[in-house]
Amino acid sequence: MEHTTTSPHPGIDPDVYARRWRILAVLCLSLTIIMIANGSLNVALPTLAHDLHASTSSLQWMVDTYALVFAGLLFTAGTLGDRFGRKRALQAGLMLFLVGAAIAVTATSASTLIVARGVMGVAAAFVMPSTLSILTNVFPAHERARAISMWAGVAAGGAALGPTVSGFLLEHFWWGSVFLINVPLIVLAIVFGRRLVPASKDPDDHPLDPPGALLSIAGIGLLVYAIIEAPGNGWASAHTAVTFAAAAVTLALFGLREMTAEHPMLDLRLFRDRRFSVASAGIGLSFFAMFGMFFLISQYLQLVLGYTPLEAGLVTLPQPVVMMLMSPQAPKLVARYGVARSAPAGLIITGLGMTALATVGTDSSLWNVYLALIPLAIGMSITMTPLTTLIMSSVPLGRAGVGSAMNDTTRELGGALGVAVLGSVATSQFTSSLGQHGAEIAGKTPTGLADALERVGTLPAVTGQTLAALARSAFVDGLHVAAIVGGVVLAATAVAARFLLPQPVTVHPEARAVEEVTAVA
Repeated sequence: MEHTTTSPHPGIDPDVYARRWRILAVLCLSLTIIMIANGSLNVALPTLAHDLHASTSSLQWMVDTYALVFAGLLFTAGTLGDRFGRKRALQAGLMLFLVGAAIAVTATSASTLIVARGVMGVAAAFVMPSTLSILTNVFPAHERARAISMWAGVAAGGAALGPTVSGFLLEHFWWGSVFLINVPLIVLAIVFGRRLVPASKDPDDHPLDPPGALLSIAGIGLLVYAIIEAPGNGWASAHTAVTFAAAAVTLALFGLREMTAEHPMLDLRLFRDRRFSVASAGIGLSFFAMFGMFFLISQYLQLVLGYTPLEAGLVTLPQPVVMMLMSPQAPKLVARYGVARSAPAGLIITGLGMTALATVGTDSSLWNVYLALIPLAIGMSITMTPLTTLIMSSVPLGRAGVGSAMNDTTRELGGALGVAVLGSVATSQFTSSLGQHGAEIAGKTPTGLADALERVGTLPAVTGQTLAALARSAFVDGLHVAAIVGGVVLAATAVAARFLLPQPVTVHPEARAVEEVTAVA
């Protein structure tokens, strides 16, 4: 079927259909670049702090600027892709990412690297929604679920692969190699994308919605900023309250604008469709758990069990491998059991993996760690494909960029919220478990395990070793509580999805979504 000249779908050019799997390979390569960049910098932070003399605040902004710009621009970038061409958006995003990588590699100061990360965030906002919207328009109904499963596997696997790649590079090269590794991949994606990826856009040529675009950028940007800053400023602080309030007001104005605009950027009536709203919430809360777990397990492996960055990355490597192998199997499960059963089952398995983190200790073996990582990988693989497909099946093919942007935005918001909330829960329990011993650590209660271990290094050997052991034990206590919270959130999401997803699941008449998803639940 690969070389047939006859398309089984009237909306797909026969030549495009013949090279659809090669197109998917280019899209997955483009997505891998974005996802690795999304999760790779954390491992390099200690090196950057030393080489660039970066402050803690600068290090935080190196990480957060990317996420902030990326999430804020997703809706606007998806809309521009629909309006002016998704291939153009993809190619422009890749070239801009190349510029950002070049700035990062040659950076000699923390501020320059922060700017480079911002440029990469802008680029990623154009690349990621373009990949999914192009995929949706290239594959016919009966193959779309399989293609989306591969896309979802690469998205999740790439995020998990980032720390491993960075750890390897940092142990063998200088910190700039973390960014330089993207260059040959970007060049390949640009060259093959230009040759293979077809041009497509919204055939209805909807006018742009500049006020809606500006309000969405401001609203989502403020929300992500509030989530990022809340743990440091305190969830009950005036700064946090004002920032969340500003985000709420801006997003309310965005909603009002979209309800009254003749040609809205985001049709809010989509949220009345339970396929769209439940799937969006499910994806967001899945990434809430996954990114929260990445944040905590990375610290656990390095600061509690004593692994190097590369060793910690290798320990987690089976997770992306499992996800890439399991994701293509998800459409078969959906076809057999229906999305209203398979998606909640995936959420439950993910929740069990998250909860299993509550069994690790200060001297646990790798088997205890894999008891959490493997179920989480399997559960995410089962969940992502049907939920992503539901979102894309809820919107017309011409507006695929907006549907893709919604899918990507929920991932980013969920991930940021997971790191902030589960990180705060863990830190709160850490401080509580230390109790009076916290003040004994260099005369001040530490803000986290890394801070505690740095402080005890200045104390006499016996005292320092004792307090270091107490600090590690307190961190594990915090990890346990955060794991249980994450598991409960996913269990509640699974129950809600089971009862709220329509049975059977129908699709948007213009989307011609995958047959697997329309199976009776």
